[in-house]
Amino acid sequence: MRYVMVQIPKTPAPASPVPRSVPTSADVARLAGVSRATVSYVLNNTSAVRISEPTRRRVHEAAKELGYVPHAAARSLRAGHSRMVLMPAPTFPVGPLYSQFISELQWALGRHEYTVVQFGTVGLHGAEAARAWAELRPVAVLVPGSDLGPKDVAVLKRSGARAVVTLGSEAVEGAHALLMDHEAVGLCAGTHLYARGRRRIGVVVPEEPGLDAFSVPRLEGVRRALHGTEATVTDLPLAYEEAAAARLAARWRELGLDAVFAYNDEYAMLLMRALQDEGVGIPQETAVIGADDLMLGRLLRPRLSTVHIELPSGRDLADLVDRAVRNPGAAPETHTVLGASVVHRDST
Repeated sequence: MRYVMVQIPKTPAPASPVPRSVPTSADVARLAGVSRATVSYVLNNTSAVRISEPTRRRVHEAAKELGYVPHAAARSLRAGHSRMVLMPAPTFPVGPLYSQFISELQWALGRHEYTVVQFGTVGLHGAEAARAWAELRPVAVLVPGSDLGPKDVAVLKRSGARAVVTLGSEAVEGAHALLMDHEAVGLCAGTHLYARGRRRIGVVVPEEPGLDAFSVPRLEGVRRALHGTEATVTDLPLAYEEAAAARLAARWRELGLDAVFAYNDEYAMLLMRALQDEGVGIPQETAVIGADDLMLGRLLRPRLSTVHIELPSGRDLADLVDRAVRNPGAAPETHTVLGASVVHRDST
């Protein structure tokens, strides 16, 4: 048998495209016919210098045509600090109320020309988390919860953070504090149920990780509301699952409860549907109250009673951050910001 050797020619590798140079502010200035200083004033929204609207328009059009983006690091060097406000991403399930608060805060900080960056914190706690945040050199750090100590605040400040703000139940030395008293939410719910004649009250305690910082104070608030009365309080661990709610509802009459504070509106809706599927009358046999005052609660039948929660204003928090950045030597401010009030509807 004869063999024929065939040589396959090598296909030349495609030529790498010549990398385009990164456009600079000088390029924008040449195209717009202005000075580099004018480009800087326009793109940094500097209000101290008056620049005509046609000139601003030419600069923005030139920057857009060239694909120019200001260099954040260079801007930080000129200013002596960054404009980055770091927020550790929450490790707990985020509901509509918190999402709305974060959106308002980001908008308000943007009005002050800050950029909000959320930092993933899975597996990081205390000093380890503080060092990770410090590496990014933010000008301010907003920390939900209380997993931060005075030494961690000092680490952040030594790295250049001019403002450290905590959102939790306790103040931390060296940091500005927005105190959020979730016990008041439970106190409102417990007081309302007792006033409606309920004496055997259950309190849902979510099993989802990260929610204990909110659920434990709310449970304590109900206990405080009923302290010294003949009413009883039963904690009810519950996962946010239909099957878990169905199992709890199946033994509801064994528990002998005539009311439940279901932690928030989402858990209340979950449990209320399971109780109705079991034939438990609401509110005839069991009164149900949630918290957060979500619109969906108003669409249920019966309409859901709830605790309306007043979160801090995103605009007020942004103003606090800006004050602290401008005057880092000022004494830390402490504000109690969470308000709670009952909205009575058909379910109680």
